[in-house]
Amino acid sequence: MAAIRRHPKFDGVYISGPNDNFRLFTQNLDLNRTIYGEKLIEEKGVQYREWNPYRSKLGASIRANARKIFIDRNSRLLYLGASSGTTVSHCSDILSQGIVYAVEFSPRSLRELVQNCADRPNVIPILADANHPYEYAPYISDRIDVIFQDIAQPNQTEILIKNVYRYLEPQKGKFIYTIKPRSIDTTANPTEIFEGEIRKLEAAGMQIMDNVSIDRYQTDHIVLFGRYLNPPKSES
Repeated sequence: MAAIRRHPKFDGVYISGPNDNFRLFTQNLDLNRTIYGEKLIEEKGVQYREWNPYRSKLGASIRANARKIFIDRNSRLLYLGASSGTTVSHCSDILSQGIVYAVEFSPRSLRELVQNCADRPNVIPILADANHPYEYAPYISDRIDVIFQDIAQPNQTEILIKNVYRYLEPQKGKFIYTIKPRSIDTTANPTEIFEGEIRKLEAAGMQIMDNVSIDRYQTDHIVLFGRYLNPPKSES
């Protein structure tokens, strides 16, 4: 295998192989442990975990040439829809000096998340409904830099907006949002759904900075990278 090297754009992300067809890695924070059967590679005294883009929408976005991912070693990340922790664990690797608040609604998935991330001190699992962001505010002791949302519900955009308003600072806060059109409307054209959800975000004071199709890895999925500008002005 080709030598592992730093990703040219993203802090805490590593690659091997040619730049146009690279394999993706993070440095393993929980040594000798895997989450979803990923490969572990030792090189020059450092252990890396392969990041499978077919199992992680953030990993897929990086493989699909996302321009920015917003997170680095010091970030405070609110992760909505944490599931059993596949992408959460890679974020944990990247955020070696930061923290991941991992919100999950399903008790079963949360149990798996707790087991998978038990030895990751920068992951805080929270059993809660992302529809109600004020309910888990007592568990979040830091400012939030970035919200990552991966939730399959018809009102997924409204959920993101509520959490942005509660946790992000205008002009500074960023978000990463995976849109699943079939969860919003099973009959409408996916492109029309994407465009409609983007309009909702812009009307709510968000700026879309990047729009990444991950169709190669997840059918009819798009990942939006954006920032919170200002809440909309109330009509007088």
